[in-house]
Amino acid sequence: MVPRIRKVFSSWSGDPQLVLGVAFMTIFGISMIYSAGVLNIPSVVSQDAWIRQILWWTLSLLAFTLIQRMHVRWLEWFAYPLYGLSCLLLVLTLFFGTGSGTAAGISSFLDLGFVRFQPAEIAKVTTILALAKYISGYAGDFRSLRAVILPAALVFGPLLLVILQPDLGTALSFVGILFAILFWAGTPIVHLILLASPGLSLVLSYDAKIWAAYFVLLIGFLYWYRHRLFFIESLAVMVGNLIAGTISTPLWNSLADYQKNRLLVFLDPTVDPRGAGYHVIQSMVAIGSGGMTGKGFMEGTQKRFNFLPEQHTDFIFSVIGEELGYVGTVCTLAGFGFIFYRLLKMAEETSDTFAGLVIFGILGAWVVHIFVNIGMTINVVPVTGIPLPFVSYGGSFLLMSWVAVGIATRVVQED
Repeated sequence: MVPRIRKVFSSWSGDPQLVLGVAFMTIFGISMIYSAGVLNIPSVVSQDAWIRQILWWTLSLLAFTLIQRMHVRWLEWFAYPLYGLSCLLLVLTLFFGTGSGTAAGISSFLDLGFVRFQPAEIAKVTTILALAKYISGYAGDFRSLRAVILPAALVFGPLLLVILQPDLGTALSFVGILFAILFWAGTPIVHLILLASPGLSLVLSYDAKIWAAYFVLLIGFLYWYRHRLFFIESLAVMVGNLIAGTISTPLWNSLADYQKNRLLVFLDPTVDPRGAGYHVIQSMVAIGSGGMTGKGFMEGTQKRFNFLPEQHTDFIFSVIGEELGYVGTVCTLAGFGFIFYRLLKMAEETSDTFAGLVIFGILGAWVVHIFVNIGMTINVVPVTGIPLPFVSYGGSFLLMSWVAVGIATRVVQED
């Protein structure tokens, strides 16, 4: 009887273990969202969040089921039109978008009256599909920097529109998508580092002497590596780094005050303990006070007295650390590790290039989400409004995450 049930489930899903792992993390997330709403002074927004999350999960399962019955080649045929539609939604968001929670200062949501959603979440999935379609149909290889120009341009479009919202946290996930897919396509790691070097140049340019030393070292490396790069490629890398170093000051001045403060308190949260540094300080206190086994489910004091901000969304990991302790955080990371393992396994075993690229693109986006979300709760990265997959409250994010799972499990069924 059990083998028969497993056989039926296997035919319905390309990887039952992945689906079960994601379902477990979603249920765990709903339970922690419920706990986050148990406050000494109840809040309607956080108190009912778990109910809304269940409703979104119901819709997510419906979308997942529909994708399982979709012809996989439709995903390739409609990749570019869907990509174009998502970019159009991002443009509309710049004019009609609204904020929410820790993202109240940005225009990232479209409100249709009966539903509010983030077009950026849709754009992540469509960008993965468009990028996988282009690369899988490319006749050459991606061992040269010139070959990555068009893939980078495909990602740069929605990336720029998200930055203009401005939502720097979500924009990072597009970077993860690009580098993950290029890596799986065979781009050498050295070339990926050179592609990312303007970002490093942007960070180091806060000090002119440090940036100058970095630029000299870059030139030296490009000269040593000249036999593996075309001259125009080396020149492009140098120009890109030079531009990044030049625009750092104007870019800093263009940031909103709250964004500048987040970057400053990242270096020292005590600079503004009651303002921009408040989130990080309370988060670290909550996680640290959890000890080995935590204070108990629904018993977190930082959470109950509402010292911990946005506890059901961006700082849900802080609730886990306070209430379930070190054991709970390790188990949470193990759950994500299992999901990543299944995705890697699927990408390795599929013989379809498009399928492998899609799966690895999804993996790249989730790795960025998990690293940035958990990192900001322990002050490893600046605070950004980016949720923890399947665990944080967020309807459109949960829906599109399950859509991504549906796509990943569907594309491998055609092998």
